[in-house]
Amino acid sequence: MIKSMTGFASVTREHELATVGVTARSVNHRYLDTQLRLPSTMADQETELRGRVQRWVARGRVELAVTVRPTRPAEVDVVLNESLVEALSAALASAEQRGLTIGGLGSSDLLRFPQAVVVRERDADDATQASIKQVAAEAVDDTLRELDTMRTREGEYLRADLDSKRETFAALVEKLEAAAEAGRAGLIERVTTRVGELRDQLQIDESVVAQEVVRFAARSDVNEELTRLRGHLTHWSVLADSAEPCGRKLDFLLQEMNREINTLGAKVEGPDVSELMVAAKAELEKLREQVANVE
Repeated sequence: MIKSMTGFASVTREHELATVGVTARSVNHRYLDTQLRLPSTMADQETELRGRVQRWVARGRVELAVTVRPTRPAEVDVVLNESLVEALSAALASAEQRGLTIGGLGSSDLLRFPQAVVVRERDADDATQASIKQVAAEAVDDTLRELDTMRTREGEYLRADLDSKRETFAALVEKLEAAAEAGRAGLIERVTTRVGELRDQLQIDESVVAQEVVRFAARSDVNEELTRLRGHLTHWSVLADSAEPCGRKLDFLLQEMNREINTLGAKVEGPDVSELMVAAKAELEKLREQVANVE
């Protein structure tokens, strides 16, 4: 199936205690490369979320970001660093005895001193965290579903463009077959004519000459290359119609088609062959560039 590797989706879900936001971006990549950005409270879900991505995406670089924003102020705990305060008090008392300072350690001093008073957000209870995680997981699934929808829609445009280029290439293959046949017939005619010119000057065995003409003409026979090219074009349609991702298979198929075209170009003779070969190779390159976008 033709799907694009590029896409974007964003989903927001509300929980009674938080707003969960999920965004997913995908771009071209040779394999599946998943990048996750998660809040610390969801770090233990990384493996599970990677699995969810793999169920929706077969190839491409996917960046999945999840944010959890509380909808009400968090409850906090204020903790006094008693050991630090005791050490500070002892140091100040010693300084006072030596006449270096006056006055004790006040509350305002503690608030200004780093790490003397620590304010910590209180973690939600396990049931609340589990509930938020469930909302986040569902939002991830919805986001990946929307991403898949966009990639599928983009894939329809890719399919139309690839089909057009494939038909153009198939028409060039048919023209190359006609040019090859004309070139082969012309080659046989030229060789036969030349042999006839030399027949009066040299003693030549007619059967040997005929065998050599046949062998010489066989070296320009491109039926095998044309048959394989047509087979590749048929296989292309099968892959494109399959439900499975086909980008890498199409890329491999293009390599085989390019190999056959090069072999065919080395064999075929004729006045129009060069122009047809350039056009065929150019069309294969256009197909290759577009297939680089297919999942």
